[in-house]
Amino acid sequence: MTTLIPASDLEAAEMVRAAMTDGTPLSVAGGSTRSNFYVGAAARTVLRSTGLVGIVDYEPQEMVMTVRAGTPVAEVEAALAEKRQMMAFEPMDPRAVLGTSGEPTIGGVFAANVSGPRRFVSGAARDGLLGVRFINGRGEAIRAGGRVMKNVTGLDLVKLLAGSHGTLGFMTEVTFRVQPLPAAIETIVVSSVDGVDPVKAMSTAMAMPVEVSGAAYLPASVKESFLGGALRDSEAVVLRLEGTAASVSARAEKLVAAMESFGSTSRLGLDESQVLWSEIRDVHPYADGTRRPLWRISVAPSAGVQLVAALRLKTDVDAYFDWQGGLIWMRMETNPQAELLRRQISALGGGHATLMRTSDAVAAETLAFEPLAPAVAALSARIKMKLDPADIFCPGKMGGTV
Repeated sequence: MTTLIPASDLEAAEMVRAAMTDGTPLSVAGGSTRSNFYVGAAARTVLRSTGLVGIVDYEPQEMVMTVRAGTPVAEVEAALAEKRQMMAFEPMDPRAVLGTSGEPTIGGVFAANVSGPRRFVSGAARDGLLGVRFINGRGEAIRAGGRVMKNVTGLDLVKLLAGSHGTLGFMTEVTFRVQPLPAAIETIVVSSVDGVDPVKAMSTAMAMPVEVSGAAYLPASVKESFLGGALRDSEAVVLRLEGTAASVSARAEKLVAAMESFGSTSRLGLDESQVLWSEIRDVHPYADGTRRPLWRISVAPSAGVQLVAALRLKTDVDAYFDWQGGLIWMRMETNPQAELLRRQISALGGGHATLMRTSDAVAAETLAFEPLAPAVAALSARIKMKLDPADIFCPGKMGGTV
């Protein structure tokens, strides 16, 4: 395995041009914290962003930051925390659940469009991305987007790069929007009783004017994995409130009153809430040191619980639900059952499933990313041809997905 670590855009462009000339496939990487996730890659040469580090520009008053792509996420978060700011999309740390090491990089966050529990109210990483610098498959350095959303030059290209997993280009710099860090956080825990619909409890909370910023359902099978088993009773719906101390307190009282009809309620303060939502974000129940198949599934919030119930009639699965039920983290015991899973998703109105973890043998035979509809696949192929005509970035890795 050959590793290339450019220290500048110029070096990166030269490396890509040389690879294009020689016909050398490249795998794009940051800290390689998702290396177990990218399966079936043919490239033996890795182009890493870890030589491109540092905060280029940060203006807290404008709530905009520009960072070189290989900068560790921890460094970015520390700089933001000093100014009481944050990345609202809550990027997960995949190392524990994927069994990897290294340091997550900010470029990797946007390349994978990583988003956590606040996604359903604050948007994904893609939604906060304002501009990028990247090297395309011809070895050309390109700047797309700008420092404010009003500058729409190249905005579509910015959105395409986010979530492309390095198949369209090698990102060298990102500019993104940040948000104020909440002064107070409180979580309402609704310990559900038998026969209560957790989806209804979450949808009731979301319909209230209390600004819920996190809504998850933790069934009995995973509940004890959170907060060291401190959550009481058999299952729980957890609802997060953020803001000023006075506002959070007042909204929490209203939410507790509304949730009492669904089960017994309790309240977690800032420290416990931060731990709980980090564990939900980072898939703590399934960070078990195994390679048992792990799926990340996105469906309509009303369909999540139905999907898991339907699958349990046919195979052995375990799951919990984020995003008001619309994001499912599902672990299977042996076979990922991709065909069965995607057929059930289609029957419930559609969505997509991404295989995040499995054994190497199974990975070689399973399409990790959701198959694209023919029209979308054709469009994706045309975009790929424009940006990477020699197909040197992650060839065959994504199953056609950009």
